Amino acid sequence: MTVTLRSLEVAVPAKELAQEDVRDVFAAQPDLTRLGQRLVSTSFNSSGIERRYSALDEWDGPPEEGEPVFFETGTGRFLNPTTGARNEVFTREASELYTRIADQALTAAEGIEAKDVTHVITVSCTGFFAPGPDYRIVRALGLNPSVQRYHLGFMGCYAALPALRQAQTICRADPEAVVLVATVELCTLHVRTSNDPDTIVGSSLFADGAAAAIVTGRDLPASTPLLRLDHFETVLTPVGEEAMAWNIGDHGFEMVLGTYVPHIIDEHITGALVPLLAHDPSLEALPYRDIEHWAIHPGGRSILDKVEAKLELTEAQLVPARQTLRDYGNMSSATVMFVLDKILHEATPGTEERVCSMAFGPGLTVETALLTTIGAPVDEPAGRP
Repeated sequence: MTVTLRSLEVAVPAKELAQEDVRDVFAAQPDLTRLGQRLVSTSFNSSGIERRYSALDEWDGPPEEGEPVFFETGTGRFLNPTTGARNEVFTREASELYTRIADQALTAAEGIEAKDVTHVITVSCTGFFAPGPDYRIVRALGLNPSVQRYHLGFMGCYAALPALRQAQTICRADPEAVVLVATVELCTLHVRTSNDPDTIVGSSLFADGAAAAIVTGRDLPASTPLLRLDHFETVLTPVGEEAMAWNIGDHGFEMVLGTYVPHIIDEHITGALVPLLAHDPSLEALPYRDIEHWAIHPGGRSILDKVEAKLELTEAQLVPARQTLRDYGNMSSATVMFVLDKILHEATPGTEERVCSMAFGPGLTVETALLTTIGAPVDEPAGRP
């Protein structure tokens, strides 16, 4: 049966951070060595990012009540709050983003109302609380209390694709199912100053963002573009377990993002595509660039460069990913949804075009998806009287 994504909405927190301003703050930290300062300049300047967004309000000044927790605007010094303090902010700020973006996705889904939602899938790797975001969405949107709820936690940057795959599986099992998928990542809550190269690279890349979608197999009319969910696959590369990881420390979550990650992707990306494209023999023998659209998770500029070169894609096919990186940074699992949003909203009316999506995360895990944009219907010309 056909399962389609009938709406896709994205959002970011209010605070916009210019990349060069953040670079200067990091470079001025008193505990940085000269080598650390050079690494900060190199990482930020070569990131391909112009702006990012953060749920932290201390960038603009001290809190109205109490002492600063994350950042002293007077001295420009980063503080080092505990994981508990960081998670308190996640609980508050993520709850608002989850409910807001879920409501937007539900409102945008033609022919779907709150009473129709049968399943909720939430995603995040940047915080935890219970009752969780799935519960908050059900209560805030007035969904049926018997809605089935799932949370995919701590999977990293690739988690949105398994969430969509799970939604597809649910809808194939139950043709009347309506699944709400929502991902919220507040990566800047775990910002820290350090001379460690992995930490510096993470500080130059990661940002906050949210996305939500409505997925169903119901046959409903639509006046806007849809995205058909065709096939999904998962591949673990034979190396890279230590090159990308996400650990819980006493003072926040600690990112391991080795400089060898782009090389691992370069060596194994074509093998990761084999099981996905095997679902459609018409695509197996084609050059990769003959697939119209590529929704690549922009984990960093070097990763996009490797993907473009290895698959011999055109510059235009990487524009949605590069624009997302430029304008929002790496928002972990939400990022690939921003890329898909760009592709979906540029879908040609009255046509269907294939999309190959890839996201990378700890393991090293490569999640892939084969999708199809379904352009908005074209109005039939009026007949002669």
